[in-house]
Amino acid sequence: MQNLIEGLEKFQREAFPQRSDLFKQLATEQHPTTLFIACSDSRVVPELLTQAEPGELFVIRNAGNIVPSYGPEPGGVSATVEYAVAVLGVTDVVICGHSDCGAMTAISECKCLDHLPAVANWLRYADSAKVVNEAREHASSAARLSAMVRENVVAQIANISTHPSVRLALQQGHLHLHGWVFDIETGAVESFDPATNQFRPLTSFSLGRAVQNQIATA
Repeated sequence: MQNLIEGLEKFQREAFPQRSDLFKQLATEQHPTTLFIACSDSRVVPELLTQAEPGELFVIRNAGNIVPSYGPEPGGVSATVEYAVAVLGVTDVVICGHSDCGAMTAISECKCLDHLPAVANWLRYADSAKVVNEAREHASSAARLSAMVRENVVAQIANISTHPSVRLALQQGHLHLHGWVFDIETGAVESFDPATNQFRPLTSFSLGRAVQNQIATA
């Protein structure tokens, strides 16, 4: 805890004064342009990854960067998605998976999670990705995990597209969906290309081309 307190003191002493005008503006309003959905993994920091300033990202973080399909009992993720899209009017949604993901490792290696019932229940929202990944051949366990991470990003894009606020914004052309995978060791980011159904380096896309809306509106 001491390191957190010292970090806070450094923020108040150094970082905050440099951005005092920005925080004064943000004190009563926010206008983020992007909803960024990432894993809770401590090694994945959306603001650091994108070099975003306060107020630019609206962030959801949870085990496995999962977005449950919309249902009769929407939870915190669903409420946050709805608020970001319908109230804040974000124009982009990024669902970002990452290398060495513990949640996806548990799925790809079929680890017993009887001692973690809440985790096991949560990861069922990645079942469609699991089914697809298990139907394919993989050269190694590492390749299986890498593929699982990517299949899960695609599955969560499909899940978020079931949310009424998202579907409406897509239909109206106000929203774009993006699927990313972050490699922790190299810092590289790949983005899903719906034209080829493959992930390619984000730098090869023109402005990080969005997942095409027909995925959500078909």
